[in-house]
Amino acid sequence: MNILEGKTALITGGNRGIGRAIVETFAREGANIVFTGRGEMSATLAETLKSIGANYEYVCADASSFSEAEKVAHCCIEKFGRIDILVNNAGITHDTLLMRMTENDWDTVISTNLKSCFNYTKAVQSAMLKQRSGSIINISSVVGIGGNAGQCNYAASKAGIIGLTKSVAKEIGSRNIRCNAIAPGFIETDMTHHLSDEMRKSLLSTIALRRLGTPQDIANIALFLASDAAGYITAQVIQCDGGM
Repeated sequence: MNILEGKTALITGGNRGIGRAIVETFAREGANIVFTGRGEMSATLAETLKSIGANYEYVCADASSFSEAEKVAHCCIEKFGRIDILVNNAGITHDTLLMRMTENDWDTVISTNLKSCFNYTKAVQSAMLKQRSGSIINISSVVGIGGNAGQCNYAASKAGIIGLTKSVAKEIGSRNIRCNAIAPGFIETDMTHHLSDEMRKSLLSTIALRRLGTPQDIANIALFLASDAAGYITAQVIQCDGGM
């Protein structure tokens, strides 16, 4: 369908999991893409993008670094001339009870998950304001809405993303720039592979659809929010959790 043809997307944490699904989906729909990750780009992802015929640039960058975010945004402008879509997806976990959580456990998660959204939103804002258009999509979590024992740092970072999303939407909506969040439930990624069979069975019993979500489930929502079909949607948090 090529519903993103002519648009340029910047996606953080695009090397694996949800981010990778978003990169591949946007590429199939005709977007030019700049995406970031830690370490070398996945060889299998490179093969997939080549088979699609995608126009893309991969940048190894630390999402928590403000200066690196500015460099990535500049790279996007240099290569494609504009930034139409930003997907703030980079995220990590350091799960433990608050009584055992170290200051580093807290700071690292907040910096990677929440500060990164500030970094990249700030970095692309000027380009979008000049264009008088743009779609910013922040990946939050149902944990940011309801909390979760053993994830105080992660829940706080994802709740912060929701507050940031709604505030940014109100600040720049008059310039035709939209800002929304997606709150995934439990998704089949590296973050959920550690679940024991017993934990998985217990978890599935709380989900109406009786399955974990897939990265593609989230990518489909991101595609809609990035497209012109979502032109009157902003300041929203869309839960994709299978009916938890």
